[in-house]
Amino acid sequence: MKRIILVTIVLMAFGFTNAQSTRYGVKGGLNVSGITGYAEDTKTLIGFHVGGFAEIKVIEKLAIQPEFLFSTQGTVIEGFNGDSNTTVKVNYLNIPVLAKYSISNAFTVEAGPQIGFLLSAKTRGEDVSDLYKSTDFGFNLGCGYNFTENISVGARYTIGLTDVNDASDESLYPDLYNASFKNSNFALSLAYKF
Repeated sequence: MKRIILVTIVLMAFGFTNAQSTRYGVKGGLNVSGITGYAEDTKTLIGFHVGGFAEIKVIEKLAIQPEFLFSTQGTVIEGFNGDSNTTVKVNYLNIPVLAKYSISNAFTVEAGPQIGFLLSAKTRGEDVSDLYKSTDFGFNLGCGYNFTENISVGARYTIGLTDVNDASDESLYPDLYNASFKNSNFALSLAYKF
């Protein structure tokens, strides 16, 4: 993981110093997220993301795209503690850094690491932030389509790489202690570049 982050920083530094052009934009859209690793069955949770980005051209067809996104994620646990369904809502400030390659003027593909900072975690209206680690690492794979020079859509899947479970007291959380939970998220976005 440290190597991925180091390579990303080096690529960003190279991109900033050799950038042909930089464009800024805003984006937002739909999240379909889940958390894997619960003993019970889980369902996906619908949420959203919104934020900004910079598209830094490195060469004609390659750009580095750092983003800052507020992202609502989580899961629905079936049968947790005897309840029929329990919703877990987890909010992050996600910072992906993507290598974005233009296959043509219209189609792009992208990949890159992401760090997420936990903003809040709630279930049944109660704060459960102490059960989640403050940072999350993931890896993104996605594609996009440019309708115009300014308007585009994208689809991206984020694979959780690290365990986000921070339940450290076995007596209080016997079902969660030593479990390994990972975030996963599928996002559909609409973006506008200035």
